[in-house]
Amino acid sequence: MAIDMENKKTERIGENLVINGDCIEALHSIDSDTVDLTFFDPPFNQGKDYLNFDDEQPSDEYWKWVEEVLDLINKKSSAGASIYFMQREKNTEEVLRSLRKTGWTFQNLIIWRKMTSAVPSEIRYGKQFQIIVYATKGDRPRVFNKLRANIPLPKNYKNERRNGVLLTDVWDDIRELTSGYFAGDEAIRDKNGNRVHAQQSPLALLLRIVLSSSLPGDTVLDPTAGTGVTSTVASQLKRKSISVEIDPNHFELIKKRLSSMRKADDIVKLRAYYSPTEKLDDIWPFSRPLDNFLFDKQQVIA
Repeated sequence: MAIDMENKKTERIGENLVINGDCIEALHSIDSDTVDLTFFDPPFNQGKDYLNFDDEQPSDEYWKWVEEVLDLINKKSSAGASIYFMQREKNTEEVLRSLRKTGWTFQNLIIWRKMTSAVPSEIRYGKQFQIIVYATKGDRPRVFNKLRANIPLPKNYKNERRNGVLLTDVWDDIRELTSGYFAGDEAIRDKNGNRVHAQQSPLALLLRIVLSSSLPGDTVLDPTAGTGVTSTVASQLKRKSISVEIDPNHFELIKKRLSSMRKADDIVKLRAYYSPTEKLDDIWPFSRPLDNFLFDKQQVIA
C-alpha cells in the first residue's frame, strides 16, 4: 500500500500501519482500491472528553463529517469491499442515509445485544443494544465467509447441535467490556488501574467481523482506531491493517500492543467457538496446538 504521510506520524509494525493524525487527511493519502474491509466505530457525538476531537458538535456538522469519512473509505476500497459501521440505535436512520448517500450498498442491520442496559427511562424502554450496519461497495461482497459457531443450547432445546449454528443478524453471544467485572483483563488500564478507553471494543466482536468479511492477506482499515482492537485481531488472522488514531497517547498504545502481544489479546482462546465452520483453517491460519489453550465459553458468552 502506497501512502504519502510526510506531515503525519506513522509506524509500520510488520504488516500493520499505524498513523497518528486526522482520519480524513490520512484517508486522502491512501491509494484507491487498497482497503478490503473497514470497521468504523466513530465517537458518537455524546459530549465525551476525547483528546483532539470535538464530541459535541451540531448534529448537521457531525453527520457531514461522517459522510466525508464514508465517502473517502469508499473511494479507497476495493470492488466488493465491506464496511461495518457501529453506532447508537437512535442514529440508525442517519447511519443508513449516510451510507446510501456515499455509495455503499446495505446488506444487514446487525443488532449487538449487550449484557447490560441503559438507565431506565420514564417515557421509553431501556436500551440494551447497539447497531452495526454491514454494507458493501457494490451489490455483492467480494468476500463473505459463512461462520458457524458453538452457540450454547437455549434452555428450551434438548438436542445438542453437532455442527454449530450459522450466524444471524442478532449477536447476543458477545459481551461488551463494561466497567467492573465484565471488562476483565482484556480492558487496557493505566498504572492506577483506570480504563484507558471507556469505549474499548471486545476482541470477540472484531474477530467475528474480520473472519466473516476478509481473507488472509487482505487489508483491514480502522479510521478511528482507539486502542487498536481491529489491528490486534487482524494481525493474528494474517491480515494487513491500517489504523488511524488522532490521540497521540492511543497511537503509542496501539504500537505497543502490536509490538508485544498481551496474553489477554491472544484470540486463540476463541478458536474452538468457530470450530464447526467449514474450512476454518483457510480463513484463520493457525499453527499452534489447540491442546495448550482451553476454551472458556465465559470469555465470550453471557
